Order: sequence, then C-alpha cells, then structure tokens
Amino acid sequence: MDTISLWQLAVLAAASTLVGFSKTAVSGANTISLAVFAAVLPARESTGVLLPILIAGDLLAVRVYRRHAHWPTLLRLFPAVAVGVVAGTLFMLWADDAAVRTSIGAILLFMTGVTLWRRRIAEQEAGEQGMKKEAGAGADSGGESGGGGGAGRTAARGYGVLGGFTTMVANAGGPVMSLYLLSAGFRKLGFLGTSAWFFLIVNVSKVPFSVGLGLIDARSLLLDACLLLFVLPGAYLGRVCVDRINQKVFDRIVIGATVVGGLQLLLI
Repeated sequence: MDTISLWQLAVLAAASTLVGFSKTAVSGANTISLAVFAAVLPARESTGVLLPILIAGDLLAVRVYRRHAHWPTLLRLFPAVAVGVVAGTLFMLWADDAAVRTSIGAILLFMTGVTLWRRRIAEQEAGEQGMKKEAGAGADSGGESGGGGGAGRTAARGYGVLGGFTTMVANAGGPVMSLYLLSAGFRKLGFLGTSAWFFLIVNVSKVPFSVGLGLIDARSLLLDACLLLFVLPGAYLGRVCVDRINQKVFDRIVIGATVVGGLQLLLI
C-alpha cells in the first residue's frame, strides 16, 4: 500500500463516516464506501483496511439494535454463509483487483434484479389473496421489529452463500443480505437488528482469513487507526435519521444504493 495523500485520506474518512451511517440507518449505502475504498486503494488491499472499520460500525449497530434481531433467520443463514466465506477465500488466492471489482459489481446488480422480481411476484400474490393475508404477515413479523417469514430455505441458502462470498471478497455482503432481509419481509428495526448481529459475527470470523491472505497487516491497521474515529459520527447521524425514514423510502434507498454501488464497482 503506497503512501496516500491528504486528499485521499479525507475521502477515506468520509467513506468511513458513511460506514457508520449505513450500519445504523441504510445498510445498502455501505456499497458506496467499499467502492470509494476500492477506488483510492488497490482493490484487494482495500478489503483489509475496510474490515476493522466495518467491525467498529457493527459494534455500534449492535449496541443500538441488539434487541431487535431475529435469531431463527441468523441461524438459518450461517451454514450457507460459511460455505460462501470459504469459497471467497479460495477466490482471493488468485483474483486480481479487476476480477474482484467486476465479480462483486455483477453479483450486486444480478441480486438486485432477482430481488425486485421476487418482490413483484409477492405483491401480485398478496393482491390476489387480499389485505387479510398482508395484515396477518405484518402481525407475524412483530410490526417494526419483526420479519423473517417471507423467504424460504432455498432463498436463505442462495443469499447466504452469495453473502459469504461477497463479504469475504470485497466486504460487499451488506447489499446481498439487505436484499435477502427485504425479500423476507423485515421491517426497519428487525432489519437493522438482524443485520447488525449478522455482520458483527461474520466480520469478526473473517479476520483470521484476511490476516492469512495478507490483507490485514501493520500498515493497514495504522491507516485504520486514523479512520476509526470517523465511524462514530456517522453512526449517530444514522440513528437520528432512521426513525424519520418511511418504510417504502427505506426499501427504495437500500435497493438504489445497491444499484449505485454495483455500477461503481463495474465502472472503476
């Protein structure tokens, strides 16, 4: 990792603030941060620098939303995620920067298309069966805090493997899991609580793999020491804003941020 300029450091600091915001408000916005890190730093090395910053954001998010997690969903996802992490580690043994960016960008855009298609089918089915079923699903999901009943085991396995792969390759599991949680019918607080615990556990488990691949070293940790302080104000801003975001707007922001992040990775 070459010496970075003050301008580049300022850009990375802004991206770190966005990490904090994404962890406590709009998870899909995190793709913008990873795209910024991949643009300023070599793509492979950027994943090692970003991981401790993400873990700091995860800790803040768990502190705020820890009571809103849906653990059955987490337990259903983890086995598939483990498979994806191992596959991502093997991929990183030979992938260069261009392969990392192109693969992740393509996966994000593909998963966005799949999720939009699934949501459209679900809306059509809900319309045919009437408002009674929709109200029942809302009650089952526990209102603002609930969710997790709308997606089956096959979807959980597919999203889990892709989430594990993308989070290992470029810390890009956030958009994939955001799309899964939206398709599963999670409301805002359930979405944020489940996502917070999921990524804290997954990101901490990735540390040994990243160290073994040489992605985390003394130089990357030194840069992290300069950037970690910028995560806190972003997390605070996200917590202030999240209660003011309408559910439909929340869903659209997550999907829109995912598309933007995927395109950025493809175009860098």
